[in-house]
Formats: sequence, structure tokens, C-alpha cells
Amino acid sequence: MPYEIYISTTRKRLALVKDGKVIKRYPIGVGKMLTPTPTGTYTIINKAPNPGGPFGVMWMGLSRPHYGIHGTDTPSSIGKNVSKGCVRMHNNHVLELSKIVPIGTKVVIRA
Repeated sequence: MPYEIYISTTRKRLALVKDGKVIKRYPIGVGKMLTPTPTGTYTIINKAPNPGGPFGVMWMGLSRPHYGIHGTDTPSSIGKNVSKGCVRMHNNHVLELSKIVPIGTKVVIRA
């Protein structure tokens, strides 16, 4: 896959990488202390526009069940440890990202 996503939970940043080079960085919100974002290597297994609830305008599910990268109806939560483990993005950012990366894209989550 030419695209990969790298997430730093401590920096609260998501980096979009193409052919080994960072082409875009986004601010994110991550899991809180009791429900941390799980570290590891996953893949994007599905995409759901307008999933409803607190997930904003787009859901991209990860190969780890019940976890994903999604938009938010609370933009002030970006940059904070607030979720139940998912990665939150501004709605315009998650829409942009979802148009670029295909299903099957590797997602690496580190502390």
C-alpha cells in the first residue's frame, strides 16, 4: 500500500505517509486514561459516512473491533484525552483523509 497512517497518542497527531514520506499531519483526540487508545498495527477495514451519534461525518473502522478513526460533534475535544479509545478528528479532516486512503491502509498507533 502506498499510504500509511501513523498516530502518536502522546503528541495527539496523525501523520499521513505516502511512499515513506509524511505528506500531511492532523491534530487528533485520543482515549482517556481509563479507556486508552490501543497501540499496535491495524488496518482500515471499512468506512461509513454519517454514522450518527458522536462520530461526526465519517467512521473508518480499524481491524481491532470497536475502534476507529472518526469525526466528532465536539470539535473542542481535539488535542485532548477524551475518547473511549477511538481516534477523533475534525470533521473536515476526517473527510479529507477518508477520500485519500483506501480500505486496507495500514494504521500504526504508538504512545
